[in-house]
Amino acid sequence: MIISTGTASGKSLAYLTPAVASCLDGGTILYLTPTKALAADQLRSLRELRITQLRAACFDGDTPFEERTWVRQHANYVLTNPDMLHRSVLPRHAQWSSFFRRLRMVVVDECHGYRGVFGSHVAQILRRLRRVCARYGSRPTFLLASATASEPGAFAMRLTGLEMDEVTTDASPKGSTTIALWEPPLTELRGEGGAPVRRTATAEAADLLADLVLAEVRTLAFVRSRRGAETVALTARAKLADVAFSLSTHHPRPPTPTDHRPNTTEPTAPADHQPNTVKPTAPADHRPSAAEPTDTAQPNTAEPPDSTHPTPVGLTPTTNHQPSAADPTGPIVRPATPEPSGTPSELATANPTVATANPARAPADPAAGTSAHGGRANQPAPESSLTWALPDAPPKPDWTDLPNKIAAYRAGYLAEDRRLLEKALRSGTIMGLATTNALELGVDVSGLDAVLIAGWPGTRASLWQQAGRAGRDGQDALAVLIARDDPLDTYLVHHPQALFGQPVEAIVLDPDNPYVLGPHLCAAAAEIPLTDDDLPVFGTTTSTVLDDLVSEGLLRRRPAGWFWTKRERATDLADIRGGGGAPIQVVESSTGRLLGSVDEPSAHTTVHTGAVYIHQGETFLVELLDLEAGVALVSSATPDFTTFARDITDISILATQRSHPLGPGTLHFGEVEVTRQVVSYLKRRLQSGEMLGDEPLDLPPRTLRTRAVWWTLPASAVAPLAEAGIDLGGAAHAAEHASIGLLPLFATCDRWDIGGVSTELHADTGLLTVFVYDGHEGGAGFAERGYSRAADWLTATREAITSCECERGCPSCIQSPKCGNGNEPLDKRGAVRLLNTLLSPQ
Repeated sequence: MIISTGTASGKSLAYLTPAVASCLDGGTILYLTPTKALAADQLRSLRELRITQLRAACFDGDTPFEERTWVRQHANYVLTNPDMLHRSVLPRHAQWSSFFRRLRMVVVDECHGYRGVFGSHVAQILRRLRRVCARYGSRPTFLLASATASEPGAFAMRLTGLEMDEVTTDASPKGSTTIALWEPPLTELRGEGGAPVRRTATAEAADLLADLVLAEVRTLAFVRSRRGAETVALTARAKLADVAFSLSTHHPRPPTPTDHRPNTTEPTAPADHQPNTVKPTAPADHRPSAAEPTDTAQPNTAEPPDSTHPTPVGLTPTTNHQPSAADPTGPIVRPATPEPSGTPSELATANPTVATANPARAPADPAAGTSAHGGRANQPAPESSLTWALPDAPPKPDWTDLPNKIAAYRAGYLAEDRRLLEKALRSGTIMGLATTNALELGVDVSGLDAVLIAGWPGTRASLWQQAGRAGRDGQDALAVLIARDDPLDTYLVHHPQALFGQPVEAIVLDPDNPYVLGPHLCAAAAEIPLTDDDLPVFGTTTSTVLDDLVSEGLLRRRPAGWFWTKRERATDLADIRGGGGAPIQVVESSTGRLLGSVDEPSAHTTVHTGAVYIHQGETFLVELLDLEAGVALVSSATPDFTTFARDITDISILATQRSHPLGPGTLHFGEVEVTRQVVSYLKRRLQSGEMLGDEPLDLPPRTLRTRAVWWTLPASAVAPLAEAGIDLGGAAHAAEHASIGLLPLFATCDRWDIGGVSTELHADTGLLTVFVYDGHEGGAGFAERGYSRAADWLTATREAITSCECERGCPSCIQSPKCGNGNEPLDKRGAVRLLNTLLSPQ
C-alpha cells in the first residue's frame, strides 16, 4: 500500500495505528526513512505514546555500539535508514533472526526521496530485504508514505517489486499558504563574457531571515548545501548583532507592546487579530539593486547595508495596504539605525524596527503614506496605533541575545545537538533556522509561520514538502521561493503556471541498471546464496548480469546457485548515495586524520587540487589529488569563494533504441559512450557570485557508458539560419546549456546529474546534433524521461531563454558553471531561432 497525500495530512497516523497494533500482538516493525532527523522525530512521537509493550529504538550511525545489541535483541519497532539496512542489518541478518521471524510490516516513509541512482539502489535493497524475510518465514506488508506524487502506485511497484494499492484522496484541513516567487536583482558585477551577475540566493535568504526574525515570524530557511546553510545563519546572525548593538546603544529601555508580553492575561491586540497569522506591517526596507552591487551580506559588518528589496514576481505593491497571512505583499520589517530614545510614540516614529517588534499584532495606519516600493514613507505614526506597557521599574534590556534567535541545522552535527535545535525551534526559543533538506521530510516542527527556499529544490514534490513545513498546525503561512542565477529558477519565477495547478513529477528510477543491480546481486549472494527462484525478485535482466559477474570472478556458479567468492565485504561494491567506483580517501595533511571518502567518478569534480571541500561544517582546501594512491590531501582553510569543476566532453553513439520525428528534425534515445576530462575549475566569490578566476587542471579523461537523448536537424533546416548570420555552433551550444538547466523540471534530477554535448556537425550523425545524457554509469532514467517529454521540455527551454532580461546571455539562461569551453561560443538569439526551427510544425 502507498499513501500519497500532502504534508500534515495524517500519513503518520495511518501507518502508526496498524504498526503499534502489530507490536502489541507480538510482531515487529521496520521503519525506513531517508534522514536521521525524521527517524529521531518519529521515535519521539512513539515514546510520547507511553505504551509499555512498544519498545521503539533508532538503529543508525548515531546509535552507540553498546546499544545496538539491545536493539537487535529486544526492540520491536526499529527505525533505520537504507544505508544501515544495506551495510549492517542485511549482511548480519542471522543476528536479527528473531526480529525478522516476527516482522509484520515495513514502513517506507517519505519514499518520494528515493529517486534517480539513489532510488535505484534502495529498490534493490528492498528486494534483498524481501529475500531475507522469506528466509525466516515472514511476509511483511510494505506500507509506503509519500508527499503527493504522480502515479504513486506505479512508482511504489517499481521501488519494491510488489503489486501496490494506492490512497491519494486528501481531505485533511489546512490553512492557506501564500507563495511568493522572489528574483534577486542583477548587480553591476560581471562574469564571463561581460554577463551580468545576480545577487546570490543565499545573500537574499539571509536578509529575509533576519527581517522575519526581527518581526517575530518563526521561519525556516531551506538552503541547498551544508555550507550555504551555515553561511545564511552566520550572515543573518551578524545582521541581528548589528541591530542589537544599535538598540543597546540608543534604547536602554525598549518599549514592549502589551499584546506580546509572555505572561499577560488580557492582551490589547486589535479586534480583528487572529493568533498564529503572519501579518508583516513594517516600513518598507531596501535591498541591493543593480546600482548597489556591493551591498552583499557579509558577516561582522559594522552597519547593516541599506539596500532595496525587489518586488516578488507576481506580487504588486499597493499603497495604504496592510498585508495579511493570505496576502503578504506588504513590506517586511527592516533594521534601521534608531534615533535617540524618547516617548513611546516618538520611538514608534523614529525607530520602525522597535515599533513593530511584533508586526503580526501591529495595526495598520491607513493615513500613513507609502513609498515607491510599496512601504510606508517616513511619516509620523499616530500615538494610538500601538498600546505600550511601560512598567514602573523595567528590567535592563539584554539585546545581546537577539542573534541567538537564529541557528543552522544540517547533517554532520552531533545527534544531541540536532535534537536540541529541533526542540528549540518547536518551543520558540529559536525563531529562525537555516537548514539543508534534512528538515524537509516529515519532521514535526509545528508552529512555523514562514519558509524561505533558497533556490529551486529540484522537484515540485520537494517544493510543496518544504513549503508545507509552515502552517502545520492549521494556521495560514508564507513560503518564498528565492531564485538562483540558474535557467530553471529564472524560468519558474517568470512562468508561475509551471508550478501552480500542475501535478508533481513522476519519480524516475531504474532498478534494472546493470551498474546498480550487479553490486546488489553480489551482496545478496553473500547474505544467502542466490538460486534460480530468486531471479524474478531482482528483475528481468538478472540472469544476464549474473553471467557477467561470474565471468569477472565476483560470483561462482555451482549446482546449488551463485556464491560470493571474495574475502572482502560485498556491500562495499555499492555506494548507494554515490556513483560507485573505488573511493578516494580524504585525509587532512597536517594530522593524517581521515575525514571521509569520495567515490572515484566524483573525485575529479569535488576533490581536485584547489577545490573547496566541506566536511561536517569544516572547510578545507584540497592540496593534492593522487588518483593512483586513492587519496586527496586537504588542509583547513576559510576561503571566501566556491569552486566549480569544468570539463570538456566527447560523445559517441553506441546504439539507438528509439527515434521519432520532431519538427524538421529527429529525436533519438539510446546508449552512448561519453569521454569527459576535467580541465579547470572556476572560482566564484561566496556572497556575490563574482568570478575570481579559472584555474587549469591536469586530470586524465574518464569514460562513461550511459544513456542519452539527442536531436538532430538536417542541413536544409539550418541553412537559412546560417544565411541569416547565426553562429550555428554557438546557437547549439546555448540550446544545450539551457536544455540541461530545464530538464530537472520534467525529470526528477539535478542539473549536476546530467551533462550535454553539442556540435554543428557530429561524426556519428553527420548533422547538427545536441545531446543530453545521464551522468551515471548505465543511466538513471533522466534522459529517457526527457525523450518522452521532449516537446514540453524544449518549449520550456526556448521560453526560459527568451524571458531572460540579459542581452547576450548570462548564468540565468544560457551560461553554465561547468562548461569546459569557458561558455564560448554562445549565441542567445541563435538558440531561440534554432529551437523555433526544431519545434515548428511540419
